[in-house]
Amino acid sequence: MSSLQSLVNESSKVWELRDRRTEGWPLTESPMTPVLICLAYLSMVKIWGPKFMENRKPFQLRGVLMVYNAFQIVFNGWMFYETCRVTWFNGYSFICQPVDYSDNKDALKIIVIGYCLYISKLIDFFDTLFFILRKKDNQISFLHVFHHTATPLSVWLCFRFIAGGQSCFFLTCNTLVHVVMYSYYFMAAMGPQFQKYLWWKKYLTVFQMIQFVCVGLHSLQLFFITCDYPKAYAWGSLIQTIIYFILFKNYHTRAYSKNTNRSSIASKSVSTKSKQK
Repeated sequence: MSSLQSLVNESSKVWELRDRRTEGWPLTESPMTPVLICLAYLSMVKIWGPKFMENRKPFQLRGVLMVYNAFQIVFNGWMFYETCRVTWFNGYSFICQPVDYSDNKDALKIIVIGYCLYISKLIDFFDTLFFILRKKDNQISFLHVFHHTATPLSVWLCFRFIAGGQSCFFLTCNTLVHVVMYSYYFMAAMGPQFQKYLWWKKYLTVFQMIQFVCVGLHSLQLFFITCDYPKAYAWGSLIQTIIYFILFKNYHTRAYSKNTNRSSIASKSVSTKSKQK
């Protein structure tokens, strides 16, 4: 009982460290809000979605997908541009950038962008919903579900406690990656005639892995310098990026090594038949 009380007391102390400027923003007030939203997402993936589609034919949704992906390109592009304008073009330090907790115009702008990033991670749930409705079950991998579940939680933490500072580096990288990613999805939704322009799909996964390496190294430097920025962020960011990198690397190896092996087998088969003739 005393251990439980100590845990509650420690949690209360941590909660007192939250950024008071983020009070009252919809869907962020309590830690339980993103947790319950993510649990609802998991229920949709594992229970409600499959049950709903069990006896139905897959939906096509081409028009919906094009509108959705176009929105994601514009939304993430706006966040990327505004983050660069407020930070990178305004004296942002790559080495050490503490959070500005003042009511400075640029500091408040980062609060808005951070909130938009959090909302965008909830909007990303539609990726999975569209897979379910189109019966693309092979796309709903452990990596996909884990990534979509864990990211809103970590972004919520950053928004409520450290909106700005060092975490702007992740914000910049992540929004840029999503612009590229949803551009690919937009082209893919345009129909089979555009498949020849999607040769760069495997490089998209590589681009995502490069993002994790960059964000991880950027967080790692906090262990070797004196900077007024919480080491807990460095630990959390580093662990998360390592996990994501391993999962994406495994996915890339399975997906593209298999394709390479198939191509090799097909080439050998054609070569053998030619010799037999």
